Amino acid sequence: MTDHTWHSASEIQGIFDRIAPVYDQLNNSLSLGQHRIWKLMAVKWSEPQLGDVGLDVCCGSGDLSQLLARQVGKTGRVVGLDFSKEQLAIACQRSQEKYPFLPLEWVEGDALNLPFEDNTFNCATMGYGLRNVTDIPRCLEELHRVLKLGAKVAILDFHRPPQALMRRFQEWYLQTFVVPTAEKFGLTEEYAYINPSLERFPTGLEQVNLAYQAGFTHAIHYPITMGMMGVLVATK
Repeated sequence: MTDHTWHSASEIQGIFDRIAPVYDQLNNSLSLGQHRIWKLMAVKWSEPQLGDVGLDVCCGSGDLSQLLARQVGKTGRVVGLDFSKEQLAIACQRSQEKYPFLPLEWVEGDALNLPFEDNTFNCATMGYGLRNVTDIPRCLEELHRVLKLGAKVAILDFHRPPQALMRRFQEWYLQTFVVPTAEKFGLTEEYAYINPSLERFPTGLEQVNLAYQAGFTHAIHYPITMGMMGVLVATK
């Protein structure tokens, strides 16, 4: 994994289409079930209210979208957006089977060119998406554009820990647990990108600065799991 060049948008789309059928099972296994707690934290920090219109960008199979929809209630609405048709199909099927009462809709679209009007949403979330977009500043600008004044976005993702010991642990974990687990699902190449993507991903402080540059009036980054995970919360 010496090649640190990133994939094109179409290649990233292909990766997420291929991993869609086992995406949630893998996430649950690789995080030891903790990803559910991290997602609840992100939803809480986006501060959804009853009746709000919410947005979940890079929604994948819809976990965050569903959590957000529960908070806005029947009088609200949540849009889950992703560029992977396979992920959206699973999200739609799951929500219809398990949560037909939730105010959810699914949209195929690009996080760098959101198909929504300015000042549309009261709150937004993004889980494991910012690290995979090809233009992080552009993505943050688009999130800022579609949010209403005073609205918050909470962005959850993996991070490279600042402490050397934790960085070594994370690299060991990825190599000895994540990649072998992915191999069992026949997805070695699809998950091998994680380590290089972490090397390129902005630190928490850098993300805060990028959020201010995108126009947000306030931004804070919360490191969790000893810096291996984090949530950027930005307010328009």
